[in-house]
Amino acid sequence: MSRRRQLSDEEHALWSGLVRSITPLRPGKARIERKTEPKTALKAESKSVAATAAKALQRAVTQQEPPKPPKSLPLAPFDRRLKQRVARGRDAIDARIDLHGMTQQEAHDALLRFLRRAQSDGAKVALVVTGKGTGTGSGDPARERGVLRRQVPLWFSLPEFRLFVGGFEEAHVGHGGHGALYVRLRRAR
Repeated sequence: MSRRRQLSDEEHALWSGLVRSITPLRPGKARIERKTEPKTALKAESKSVAATAAKALQRAVTQQEPPKPPKSLPLAPFDRRLKQRVARGRDAIDARIDLHGMTQQEAHDALLRFLRRAQSDGAKVALVVTGKGTGTGSGDPARERGVLRRQVPLWFSLPEFRLFVGGFEEAHVGHGGHGALYVRLRRAR
């Protein structure tokens, strides 16, 4: 949609403020200048509004948001057929780790080292045993046990784990059920 009328003085002040705040990509390009002369007698009120708007626009341009970090690799859902083949023993589990009895920090570090090593060894599927936790039965999640069971899936969403984990799914009952996860590893780059 094009504008058929001339820019008002306020709009021109805003535009010129914007043009002054931008650094050209290629030096030497011609500047866009106003074809008509501005009115000589603007009301004092219009001048202050135009100046305030130009300053606000210039501040907004100079205070841009910092660049966002690159997106980490997405997690893909675990393929149903692959899960069935692993659960039935047709596809081997290439690596296993048991996190029982570890603190969260110990488990986090051990899991990261394990996944890094498994990926470099060419493993495709790993089994991570977190344990089910005993639970207090009170229904309060803050007092409930089984911390690693809840935390490990959250860790897999972190960028440091995304380099290694392509997807994960709860393991079959024969491999630990609720207390274990099948993890599909990404290929080493």
